[in-house]
Amino acid sequence: MYEELLAPINSFLKCSTPDSWVDQAKKAENLPILLRDHLICELKASQSALFLLKRYALREEGIEQLGELVKPYEQFAYKRIGNLETLKGKNAISKSIKARSDCPYGQDMVDKMVLLIREELHHFYQVLEIIEDNNIAYEPIPGSRYAKGLLKNVRTYEPEALIDKLIIGAFIEARSCERFAKIAPHLDPKIGKFYLSLLRSEARHYQDYLALAEHISGQDITERVTFFAVVEAELIQSPDSDFKFHSGKPNFF
Repeated sequence: MYEELLAPINSFLKCSTPDSWVDQAKKAENLPILLRDHLICELKASQSALFLLKRYALREEGIEQLGELVKPYEQFAYKRIGNLETLKGKNAISKSIKARSDCPYGQDMVDKMVLLIREELHHFYQVLEIIEDNNIAYEPIPGSRYAKGLLKNVRTYEPEALIDKLIIGAFIEARSCERFAKIAPHLDPKIGKFYLSLLRSEARHYQDYLALAEHISGQDITERVTFFAVVEAELIQSPDSDFKFHSGKPNFF
């Protein structure tokens, strides 16, 4: 039932997730690291979107409002302050957020990214519920090489730097969507159902990032997308001694 939704994702990505990664992801002993890393990935996705808005589109009051929105999740993730009860419903926004008047693409970017931030924070809460339901102790963990490996290729001048960051965002969301679909059948049915429920939002996030990159560029971005497709595929297919949600081929047997 998800073939139509996944078709553009699989076409966008230059490679599929290696079977060896799936083999590790479906091992019961790796569930804690998978869920902990997924939790942090949801927070980082919201932080990345907020960073782009702060850097390029938001008024001061919007920066403050979104900063307060993300803060409780950061406090839990990094300082272990709070719990499911204190985080419940914290992804709501009391009033609309407006872009700076001098940013021609600002409101489109604000509308798409604010929705993404709210959804990623809700996913954070849902992953935390699963962690607690499975009696897994939450512990902060370092990130994988994946995002850093993509970001080191960002150009250093504008608007090309922003376009690259948006393209990278599209690849991260697309890969997340592809991996959710890959591992869902191999996990506990409740967790697998949750991962399948994320496919539509992740697919839309990838499309939103790509649409923003095209809008802001004002010209064909195919060459740059192709460049990052190669970089992303290399990170996914090359040997990796670390197992995380976006890690490469496991080589720690």
